Amino acid sequence: MNSKFLHKLCILASMMVAAPGFAQDAVKIGILNDQSGPFASYQGIGSVVAAKMAVEDYGGKAAGKPVEVVAADHQNKTDIGIGIARRWYENDGVDAIFDIPNSSIALAVAGMSAEKNKVFVGSGAGTVLLTGEKCTPNTVHWTYDTYAYGRGLGKAIVQQGGKKWFFITADYAFGHDLEKQAAEAVKASGGEVLGSVRHPLGTADYASFLLQAQASGANVVGFANAGDDTITSMKRAAEFGLTKDHKLVGLILGMNGLPSLGLKFAQGAQIMNPFYWDLNDGTRAFAKRFAERIPSKAYPNDMQAGVYASVIHYLKAVDKVGGAKDGKAVVTAMKEMPTDDPLFGKGYIRKDGRKIHPLYLLQVKAPEESNSAWDLLKVVATIKGEDAFRAESEGKCPLTTQ
Repeated sequence: MNSKFLHKLCILASMMVAAPGFAQDAVKIGILNDQSGPFASYQGIGSVVAAKMAVEDYGGKAAGKPVEVVAADHQNKTDIGIGIARRWYENDGVDAIFDIPNSSIALAVAGMSAEKNKVFVGSGAGTVLLTGEKCTPNTVHWTYDTYAYGRGLGKAIVQQGGKKWFFITADYAFGHDLEKQAAEAVKASGGEVLGSVRHPLGTADYASFLLQAQASGANVVGFANAGDDTITSMKRAAEFGLTKDHKLVGLILGMNGLPSLGLKFAQGAQIMNPFYWDLNDGTRAFAKRFAERIPSKAYPNDMQAGVYASVIHYLKAVDKVGGAKDGKAVVTAMKEMPTDDPLFGKGYIRKDGRKIHPLYLLQVKAPEESNSAWDLLKVVATIKGEDAFRAESEGKCPLTTQ
């Protein structure tokens, strides 16, 4: 074997070793969510569009490198979700994962992100465990959580006379957590919980669950589920005639589901949310741009807005650190900088990773109040972020004692 051939082999070998580095010569963001199941219209392609808009609005680069967005469907299966995250982190050079509706998958990815020293920003996940006992120095929880929604609505409805509750709950971590938070708020406000029942994710038959709710003696049925499950279960409840004698409360009644549910059935329902497209000029301008880019022409919800805002703040932190490879350092920078964007306004990220911003108590309009397809809600009250989210001292996050 001559020396020239050996030299060529050495060059080829070095190129093969270096190839992953070439693939990683960018800041890579992964959007991991449900793109084919019950949460697809609530995050899905909309979250991908929001992330790409954020990258474009930021200028397309961070720390001098181009920013790329990749996406995948976790199919609401933990093994698939964690498998995608592992491949992204170990083989594809992804630096941060955003969104992840489905709290079981979110908790697993949060743990892996800490293990691999990457970044996880939960804008679609709800479980309060992400900023509690399962918090990590690599996690930020951006948009909402089960404490803020469950506690806020539980208290508000009891104050309006809805004191006897029955819960229809999705049987996974998110649903259990949401029911727990709402039930504790109901009891603390002077109400009582008469019972609950749990249903599988994506079920279509709610008959037996609704019959139990009717027989319980409750005057409020709380739906501790999300996405299409909330819409389907509330539709079935209306068909069963529960609206005559019961107040139906969708604890995560997303805006995107209201056209399907219909204002006739949903009017008067109240929801908690940190974002609504018609709040101000900034939210309206974003919603118009978003709707022009998404195939369904739908307006953005809070979780999609959360992807946009959190990607912007993440890229600011990457610039501050000078790179994206040290996930813990990037999250530390995210916490050190105040947040400020046109969708959520001014805010901050606590030591436990909880993003703090105001929440709004919104009420579904009556059909005659609505002037367009997405003119669905009106603001009833504004709640300070410090009052809406669980106090940091109550979360048992290890980071708060360091």
